[in-house]
Amino acid sequence: MVGTVLCLTVLAAAGLLGLLHRWHDGRMRMREKDGAQRLTAAEIGEPLGARATLLQFSSAFCAPCRATRRTLSEVAAMVEGVAHVEIDAEARLDLVRRLSVLKTPTVLVLDARGVVARRAAGQPRKADVIAAVGAAVEA
Repeated sequence: MVGTVLCLTVLAAAGLLGLLHRWHDGRMRMREKDGAQRLTAAEIGEPLGARATLLQFSSAFCAPCRATRRTLSEVAAMVEGVAHVEIDAEARLDLVRRLSVLKTPTVLVLDARGVVARRAAGQPRKADVIAAVGAAVEA
């Protein structure tokens, strides 16, 4: 009897943690220290967008990175003055450490000055990316 209760408790806790992870993964958010982070075109290796930049950190064997690349490219094509830049996280460990990138894909939305406006760890939804770009453009 005790074994059954323990098993059900562990299953419930695992299910709850799974739902929490799924809800949090890919959400666009603003961390307190993000607004102080500023990147230049020289640091990311490509020009910043005139209005905003979608900066994606990826790795070679990351399946969600491919889907994220498509989503960000579509959004960048939809909104004039928005650039999409993809960085190989393994090749740019200096930026990964500085920006606290813990998983791939990680997406940073930069405003026209290169200031981090929003971030998402995991594959973001297209609607969330569009809203984050709107917030960065208004700032």
